[in-house]
Amino acid sequence: MTPPWLLPAFVLLLGYLLGSIPFGIILTRIAGAGDLRQIGSGNIGATNVLRTGRKGLAAATLLLDLLKGVAAVLIGAALLDGGGPIAGAMAFIGHCYPVWLRFAGGKGVATMMGVVTALHWPAGILFAVVWLGMLFGTRWSSVGGMSAAISAPIAMWAFGRIDLIPVSLAMALILLWRHRENIGRLMKGAEPKIGSSKE
Repeated sequence: MTPPWLLPAFVLLLGYLLGSIPFGIILTRIAGAGDLRQIGSGNIGATNVLRTGRKGLAAATLLLDLLKGVAAVLIGAALLDGGGPIAGAMAFIGHCYPVWLRFAGGKGVATMMGVVTALHWPAGILFAVVWLGMLFGTRWSSVGGMSAAISAPIAMWAFGRIDLIPVSLAMALILLWRHRENIGRLMKGAEPKIGSSKE
């Protein structure tokens, strides 16, 4: 007889493993652009990939990081009743804290956008609009990402998806924590804008 906890545990693990795939590092190595962790801010996300000068690689990293969040939600929902949110949250955690990189991962903006979009697409659209609006409006990558993350639980509330507020709020808080150094630099007026050498 299969233990009742086995399938939920599998969904959690699968979500984490999907999220922990470091596409930024993989793509830059395949393209011969070097070790991403030794470039710019050392972050594994699309913003730092852009600092290699490879816009195509940055776009691919953004898309793949987003899609792994989408995939986790869809697979989790297919395997387990109510499994979408927990699998998506674990994918987000896997991206931020991948075991392969000693838990030093990305900041989670693209993966969170994928999770939010897969859970409730109107909230995902709002996430993207806020992210792009603040990114291009301020030219601070961190401000765009944090603003979008904060919009997610608010959007879930506004669209009546009260059931998705806890998971979106938890991801937003983790994302803000991952940006704590950026917040410190913003408060000091020292946060560089898009096109400069550090995130």
